Amino acid sequence: MVSGAVPVRAGWRDYLILTKPRVISLLLLTTVGTMFIAARGFPGWIPLLGLLLGGYMSAGAAGVYNMICDRDLDERMKRTSQRPTVTGVVPAANAVVFAVTLTLLSFVVIALTSNLLASLLSWAGIAFYVVIYTLLLKRSTWQNIVIGGAAGAIPPLVGWAAVTGELNLLAWCLFALIFLWTPVHFWALALMIKDDYRAAGVPMAPVVIGVHATVLQMVIYAGLTVLLTVIPFVLNEFSVVYLAVALALNLVLALRVVRLWLRVESGGPVSRTAALPLYKYSMLYLALLFLTMALDRALFS
Repeated sequence: MVSGAVPVRAGWRDYLILTKPRVISLLLLTTVGTMFIAARGFPGWIPLLGLLLGGYMSAGAAGVYNMICDRDLDERMKRTSQRPTVTGVVPAANAVVFAVTLTLLSFVVIALTSNLLASLLSWAGIAFYVVIYTLLLKRSTWQNIVIGGAAGAIPPLVGWAAVTGELNLLAWCLFALIFLWTPVHFWALALMIKDDYRAAGVPMAPVVIGVHATVLQMVIYAGLTVLLTVIPFVLNEFSVVYLAVALALNLVLALRVVRLWLRVESGGPVSRTAALPLYKYSMLYLALLFLTMALDRALFS
């Protein structure tokens, strides 16, 4: 900071940025979608609103802890260099207080509006994202997002537990679906900003094993994702309407992944422009898939 400059005071928007609201939107969609799937319709206002609020605080707390731990990496990456924890607008000590407050409040809100199991699962998501992914895996292995992706797959478990008080096979299928979808989604992003990761020293797949091997891994995980979307239908959890929509969504996903693979095989560069369509569609894919499952359980199953 320049001598004599007036320190910038943090506003509510700075603290909101710490919670990674764009990331949380998809997490909440899978959580709420699962509530409707488990309830075979509307799950009730109290658990729904409670999980929207508590779920946001829980996922937000994980985001804040992540920004605190990764300040040194974020400073070296163009995409993250203006985060409030990097610029100092929000001091680390204040961020820690904010994260702990969100963590405690999320547990109370979810427990009071649904049940203890849902609260414990939400805390498990925080712990896995912060300890396993951020502290142990992110800086040490290119498999970081594969294993660490389990944190982003926990929201369906929270949503299911909030409605039923237990976890069954379908709940774990939804968990596995997001777990297998995550590498396709995140490595598409990693391909777009691989130079940022290289500069920061983060061992993301495109940096460590190369673009060709990364895209091959994406093809494999996309295939597993497609396969897993069919299993709930085989288990008679969804109707043929769901299957038809899922197959259509899977077809587009497969075409976009294969297009990227053919580009790599032909020796073409995988630029931001090449990877962006898959990255954007992967988010739409997951949102539409959960919406379809929720509607199918309410109307046809």
